[in-house]
Amino acid sequence: MSEGARETSVDLIQRELTAFARRARAAAARLHPDLPLVSYTLLAHIHDRAGCSATDLAAHYLLDKSTVSRQLASLERLGLVERRPDPGDHRVQVLHPTQEGRRVLASTQASRQAAYEERLRDWSADDLARFAAYLVRYNAAVTSDPPKPPRR
Repeated sequence: MSEGARETSVDLIQRELTAFARRARAAAARLHPDLPLVSYTLLAHIHDRAGCSATDLAAHYLLDKSTVSRQLASLERLGLVERRPDPGDHRVQVLHPTQEGRRVLASTQASRQAAYEERLRDWSADDLARFAAYLVRYNAAVTSDPPKPPRR
């Protein structure tokens, strides 16, 4: 592949991922108006890990602690997340989804799953497998290579 073709492909990927992110935010807002995409993602992570700390969330998503703190405050106000002392270290607070948090998460996940099923219904099993593998590969590269500060 020539350097020009590669540059064109990378540019197209960047534009399509940006469009995808915008649609994902809009869809999340429609599914649960009080649960922005970042909050939904944090709630899902807390659920999937069967509890975690705010510091773990900030590190995993490469977010500033103040951003995580604001999102968690919103989740707590909505009654979707609760803090419990870590049994091994009572100074540490572990976040857990509440019963309402698990209910909202299950409902939202079911709606999101149905939307993906609809969008991908005409894709072959091979296309789906390739697309899934490419997404896993892309995300693995992102998480293994933390962002570098911009050059000055």
